[in-house]
Amino acid sequence: MLSAAAPACAGQGGQAAARALTSGAEIYQAGCAGCHGPNGEGAPQTSTGFDRPKTFPDFTDCAGTTPELDVDWKATITHGGRGRGFSRIMPSFAEELTPAQIDAVVKHLRTLCRDGSWPRGELNLPRPLATEKAFPEDETVLTTAIAAHGAPDVNNELVYEHRIGVRNQLELSIPFAFVHDESGTAARGVGDVGIGVKRVLFSGRRSILSAQGELVVPTGNKDKRLGAGVAVFEAFAAFGQMLPSNMFLQAQAGTQQPTSTDQTPRAVFGRVAFGRSFREELGLGRLWSPMFELVGDRDLEDGAKTNLDVLPQFQVTLSRRQHVRVNLGLQIPVTNTAGRSKQFVFYFLWDWFDGGLLDGWK
Repeated sequence: MLSAAAPACAGQGGQAAARALTSGAEIYQAGCAGCHGPNGEGAPQTSTGFDRPKTFPDFTDCAGTTPELDVDWKATITHGGRGRGFSRIMPSFAEELTPAQIDAVVKHLRTLCRDGSWPRGELNLPRPLATEKAFPEDETVLTTAIAAHGAPDVNNELVYEHRIGVRNQLELSIPFAFVHDESGTAARGVGDVGIGVKRVLFSGRRSILSAQGELVVPTGNKDKRLGAGVAVFEAFAAFGQMLPSNMFLQAQAGTQQPTSTDQTPRAVFGRVAFGRSFREELGLGRLWSPMFELVGDRDLEDGAKTNLDVLPQFQVTLSRRQHVRVNLGLQIPVTNTAGRSKQFVFYFLWDWFDGGLLDGWK
């Protein structure tokens, strides 16, 4: 992020000039433009006096800046590159600028992306264990569910999400499991692989709405409880809403339509997640997000019962860059409990847009 306090850029004179200003644009030009350029695209290396790190930002690049949260930029300006696991070339401005001045600089940086159609990073809400997010992402997530009672079935799903342009996302899901049939015979293998496309339909200052279509192909073995036996088309809508006091609401509703109902019935499902985020270090550090989900589904056939579960959980960021996270929860059946066990559910999430898996820890 901002690195103008480095002697090769603005020097102590730039710092002193910035202290007396209140306008974000004026502070930026006085204390930041020496390294980041007058328009945010980065000053020429010949004028900065240091080798530019790979993570050096171009604030005019909407694809690179809009996924970031304001609080992440504020933390980097306040604590320097060290505060978010970036280059040490970026110094701390905690002594040079007040919190109000830093907020003004962040607000100015947001104006350097000229295309307002990109969903803002604040709408990338913490990911629940079951409810799909509406924000288009660049993430890899490994989710595991372990039965708490009975045979130790273990269901895993590896999901790769790749953002395409302003509002689209490609998703690939690969399930693999270790399960038991009614006789207790164990089986392991890959389940039905899914390929989906998400599209943001609307995004505002505090809410976002998306739709996704997915084709699940029968790559698994149904006889071993590793697949549906037929291709299934899944469609759903996903909604995210920012609430006061760092609270948030996310919802998802959709349907599963198999190509043949002889082996797998049609179904509908709905999920709602409510949570609140807490940050350490006066709002600039590690993020903790306890959440509560309500998960329901029902087969569309005579005599079918509605499965309704509750899923308390909490997510926490691990890396300084906030791009590696884990979430732990317990899924508890509420209705139709016969034959349905509690499950321990957790995931490991890597937001690879923000860097490599081993980046941003120190």
